[in-house]
Amino acid sequence: MALLTPLFAFLYHLPQVYKWLLKPYYVASLFMSIAFLAVRKTPGICEHLSTQREDGNPCDFDWREVEILMFLSAIVMMKNRRAITVEQHVGNIILFSKVANVILFFRLDIRMGLLYLTLCIVFLMTCKPPLYMGPEYIKYFSDKTIDDELERDNRVTWIVEFFANWSPECQSFASVYADLSLKYNCTGLKFGKVDIGRYGEVSKKYKVSTSPLSKQLPSLVLFQGGKEVMRRPQVDKKGRAVSWSFTEENIIREFNLNELYQKSKKLNKSKGDKESLSQFPPVPEEEEPSTAEESETKKDK
Repeated sequence: MALLTPLFAFLYHLPQVYKWLLKPYYVASLFMSIAFLAVRKTPGICEHLSTQREDGNPCDFDWREVEILMFLSAIVMMKNRRAITVEQHVGNIILFSKVANVILFFRLDIRMGLLYLTLCIVFLMTCKPPLYMGPEYIKYFSDKTIDDELERDNRVTWIVEFFANWSPECQSFASVYADLSLKYNCTGLKFGKVDIGRYGEVSKKYKVSTSPLSKQLPSLVLFQGGKEVMRRPQVDKKGRAVSWSFTEENIIREFNLNELYQKSKKLNKSKGDKESLSQFPPVPEEEEPSTAEESETKKDK
């Protein structure tokens, strides 16, 4: 059962995986991830490689290479237990495959190891994973707009993500946060984002560290009346983030999104009633006839 669950999840998301793999970043990453396999198995190339196999076959893995690949598989499985999106699963596989390729190439030939490591560095500096470009109801803040927006209306609750474009965790979380905004955004509950990698002053004011060692990216902060109510992940006294999984279920539960949404709908309804009343002028009351008019009508009768 433990093997069937990830298999069914992969098959369910297979159309999305094809879309991602067709992007240049993932195409190049895929080729780099299987580089050692291709070199070791390609006829005409593998015959010139050294090997520690007893049968002397240079076109097959030796026992040490098999150990490295098995160790890689174990690490990927452990890392993917905490992955929350398909992008994270694919990213973990690509990352640790490259690490294994570096080790295997250096073990095979130091010149090949240096060449592959150089390619990895160039790729890291020139190619960035594609950003999420799907539908969302999110307002993007700058250092000059965030304070004004949070304090504009005390009845509005804001959930703000502090992120950095260079962070793989933020990139993977983008689609989850966008889905939440599509489900829960309304007049009284709004979603925002601010790039603290770009606006350093915002990072200092709201005490969200951009250091990879702090593990505070991404950070979700709930604001009510312009003041912080809660945040995830929490930060201990040493300034390090307490481990927390950014799954949709955890966010809905921890931030009470269902309850906040119900309260926000009531605010939305009250605003709508006021607007509808303001569109129509009040109906004037009918005036009672004066006493003189009453006497004339009686005489006529």
